[in-house]
Amino acid sequence: MNNRPVVIDLFAGCGGLSLGLENAGFYPIFVNELNKDAMGTYLLNRKQINPLLEKKYHSFDVKEMVLNQEYIEDLKIGFKDDYNVDINKGQLDLLVGGPPCQGYSGIGHRRSYSVEKKQLPSNLLYQDMAFLISKLSPKIFLFENVRGLLTSRWTNDGEKGEIWNDVLTTFASLPNYDVNYSLVFAKDYGVPQNRPRVLLVGIRKDLSVNLPKISGHTVAGGFLPSPCYGYPNMTELLGDLVDPNYENGGATLTYPEDPQNDYQNDLRCNPFTKRVAVKGDLVTEQVYSNHSKRIVEKFQYMIDNNGDIPEEMRTKKFAQRVLPPNWGKNGPTITATSLPEDYVHFQQPRALTVREWARLQMFPDWYQFVGKRTTGGVRRAGNPREGNYDRELPKYTQIGNAVPVKLAFELGKHFRKILDNN
Repeated sequence: MNNRPVVIDLFAGCGGLSLGLENAGFYPIFVNELNKDAMGTYLLNRKQINPLLEKKYHSFDVKEMVLNQEYIEDLKIGFKDDYNVDINKGQLDLLVGGPPCQGYSGIGHRRSYSVEKKQLPSNLLYQDMAFLISKLSPKIFLFENVRGLLTSRWTNDGEKGEIWNDVLTTFASLPNYDVNYSLVFAKDYGVPQNRPRVLLVGIRKDLSVNLPKISGHTVAGGFLPSPCYGYPNMTELLGDLVDPNYENGGATLTYPEDPQNDYQNDLRCNPFTKRVAVKGDLVTEQVYSNHSKRIVEKFQYMIDNNGDIPEEMRTKKFAQRVLPPNWGKNGPTITATSLPEDYVHFQQPRALTVREWARLQMFPDWYQFVGKRTTGGVRRAGNPREGNYDRELPKYTQIGNAVPVKLAFELGKHFRKILDNN
């Protein structure tokens, strides 16, 4: 029987938020994720942690939970029988969720065919999350989303910030919860990205009365952890994966080097065997894009000329940037997206591999991803104007959409302190 604090993850994606929370001691008892590949990734990596997730405790569509009271009641019975967690006695420790954000983000908006945001069903999922919180009464809940949510309008002629006002009002109206929020930057929590995120936390009133006693924090009045900093640079993060013999369109199948620092040691450590991978061990997802000769020349020019793009190779598309080997005085300036071609490797004329992309989000190397490597166009974005809301989630997109694992770990540690204090 599990004796760790338990968490339910809604809109879980490929599991970055869950993984960080698990590293902080939380135990996942239920997962919801609409996309089959992202769900496949989540479940694949938790077969040894909790096989019941795959057998019975997962849901693809949050609507089947919201619209079916019997489903929720059956879940409560199952949680009590299988996990010794009595929802009716308020024993669910944590519920987290990051509803899909393509309608609020810059990239998502440019891929949503300029439909009004209220026409995107995914932009109203925060209401379903709030409903489930009211039914499951977690001690703490976390809502996370992109910075663009703070200033988004429902319609082109709407008021700036009206969507966020509706979101905040919805969660703040939940009975028995105190709510606070902040815009945070992932780099402040040890992540090699700037990556601003809106984090809203609700703490049940029987716990929040003790909150000031367990922290002198200033972030969201102690609802969120203070920054810890300590992010790696690109050389520290990816240097051990650099294969001097790599080939355009080819793959590296084994580690070309031993780990060179603590970051790499941690990323190469299998938590189940406690073994750190060494030179010559198998490495996955080190498949290189097959760039044209012109693109290779462009990338090499950029590496050799401080990121400048040759005049004859500039396009209207979002320009690529060369990842710097070392961050400047302001720290990380990047945000991993769903578009791997946004960045050029700091040393080799190519885009990052899936494994390198995953490390940007601090996923360890043992973590595996299900689905296609990449895709594009309507397959990745859908076409809301034609009523097509289906979106493929290839590996790069799953990773780019995830909450950075290290940020989630720091959140988990903080929530543990609140729970332990109560």
